[in-house]
Amino acid sequence: MKLNRVHHIAVIATDYERSKAFYLDVLGCTLLSEVYRAERDSWMGDLALNGEYLIELFSFPSPPPRPTHPEATGLRHLAFEVDSVADAREELLGKGVACEELRTDPHTGNAMMFFADPDGLPLELYEA
Repeated sequence: MKLNRVHHIAVIATDYERSKAFYLDVLGCTLLSEVYRAERDSWMGDLALNGEYLIELFSFPSPPPRPTHPEATGLRHLAFEVDSVADAREELLGKGVACEELRTDPHTGNAMMFFADPDGLPLELYEA
């Protein structure tokens, strides 16, 4: 088997509209399509970053909370590459998003920083 790349990442939100606004207005994603699936009482939005399909944003009635933070089994965090972690952090802070302090990746020496989406999903900015 030959994997070409990651096709998409699926995120379940407790409040679809709040999370959609975060990913669109705060992170700068664009909404490619959106559908309400009545049989599942669920919204599904396809989000893109720089024109590339990236995130499926879902809502489901009463999803269970993340068991621990951030070291839960499964997806640990989602990382986004940026040109300047310091500049991106300041922009997030200006939009009212709580951010951790800047860090340096001990393996690469690159700048990095963590923050969270509205449901506490750990997100990372990484300077490549």
